[in-house]
Amino acid sequence: MKQLLMLTLATMSLVAAPPAVGEKAPDFALKNLDGHTVRLSEKTAKGQVVLIVLRGFPGYQCPLCNRQVKEFAMKAAEFEGKNIVLVYPGPAENLNAKAAEFVMDKKLPANIELVLDPDYAFTKQYGLRWDAPQETAYPSTFLIDSKGMVFFEKVSKTHGGRSTATEVLAELMK
Repeated sequence: MKQLLMLTLATMSLVAAPPAVGEKAPDFALKNLDGHTVRLSEKTAKGQVVLIVLRGFPGYQCPLCNRQVKEFAMKAAEFEGKNIVLVYPGPAENLNAKAAEFVMDKKLPANIELVLDPDYAFTKQYGLRWDAPQETAYPSTFLIDSKGMVFFEKVSKTHGGRSTATEVLAELMK
């Protein structure tokens, strides 16, 4: 019994948990649609970051992700001086094409950047992998200050329940 408990505890420690308020956000380097590397540490060095984890491509383009991104794009001017990074996870094969399809009908302003998470490396690092059929990642939002510290987090264990631009703006004004 003791060995089983020790094995269970050892296994539990291997599972990543999303960064919580007051914790440092793990740094990452992901490529955008143009193939340029985007590093969280470089973004936070310039100011606050709104990090939004989308469902990406779970076999279709998520309508709730579409709505969320369009809302942030419409309110982009209100996020002046903030970097908004959208993480688009999915299987590596054809992920760039699926992400390009996702943003095709959206005009992403300069302060909003979509990055790719092929084969869920980032999603697993942040403890957000929704490992079920037709799923990729838990829709999530993290607000990160210029020192890399999380000061707001919202992780939805459903397709809905995700942050809105209005909610995030209110948090940034606190």
